[in-house]
Amino acid sequence: MAKILVADDEVDLEVLIKQKFRQKIREQEYEFIFAVNGNDALEKLQQHPDVDIVLSDINMPGMDGLTLLSRLSESCPLVKSVIISAYGDMENIRTAMNRGAFDFITKPINFEDLSVTMEKTIRHCIQLRETLKAIRENSILKMYVDENVLNFMGSREFESSLMANESIEATIVFIDICSFTSISENESPDVVVKLLNSYFEIMVKEIIAQGGDIDKFIGDAVMAVFRGDFHLDRAIDASLSVRNKIENSASLPENVTFIPRVSIGINSGEMISGNIGSASLRRLDYTVIGDTVNTAQRLQSAAAPGQILINTSAYEKVKESFNCRKVGEVSLKNKAQHMMVYEVLD
Repeated sequence: MAKILVADDEVDLEVLIKQKFRQKIREQEYEFIFAVNGNDALEKLQQHPDVDIVLSDINMPGMDGLTLLSRLSESCPLVKSVIISAYGDMENIRTAMNRGAFDFITKPINFEDLSVTMEKTIRHCIQLRETLKAIRENSILKMYVDENVLNFMGSREFESSLMANESIEATIVFIDICSFTSISENESPDVVVKLLNSYFEIMVKEIIAQGGDIDKFIGDAVMAVFRGDFHLDRAIDASLSVRNKIENSASLPENVTFIPRVSIGINSGEMISGNIGSASLRRLDYTVIGDTVNTAQRLQSAAAPGQILINTSAYEKVKESFNCRKVGEVSLKNKAQHMMVYEVLD
């Protein structure tokens, strides 16, 4: 339903409009609100913020129509105005247009012309609101989706790649904030979310700095994927930086006693990359799966606060670049054999 405000001091005009548009009023296509001058119109707009268009006379007591136009441009930029006036000279028309009028109709009113003008103005208002809605939704979307992904979504390759799956060589990093559950059980949701997001911001910055991708956030943990040249080395560099930045962060609010520590598991190898989820629900997650991924998560679970754990295979690749300490064999969930693990110190 379109909501239309009519500002005119002629009482007869209200009667005429209700008669001429009675069918659209009855079918709830139009709703009319009436004001006797500009001041009254501004008050009615405060009471009805969802008004689409304003039909206004020029010559009214109190605040005239041209002054009302100026005020509308300041306070209600989405509302479009149509001037209906007996003063149809070019000077008044130009002044009205310069102050933001969408159209101009002269009195005596040709109601067929008025009807067409109203429909045109309402269509313009709808298009404007839909455009603003799309802009807001796009801005919100950019908070959740990387800009490169959004650009890719607009490309020709996007549709054909939706179901493309492949095997890749990469490194997986799982980073968990140790003992964060205790905060979530004792602090307000607002404090918990703000604090968790502040830690995630640190992690994301360091991971991206080393060319990694954030695959997903899982509760108070992050899963990251490193592809390309020296992906294992870059993953370890990012993990060391995350550990250092988190332990030295000073983002705790007052009265919150918590020492931030992270436990990290890293594993490198072959994995499957593809869209996982339900197409019927339109819930697909472009992610990686496989034993390499599972092992990285198991290593993180075995890591103590402040530890970065890797297996023997990763250790052999990086032992000349990083200072590591042999931890020993550990039992990992769903693994039949014990696994030798190493801690990356620096």
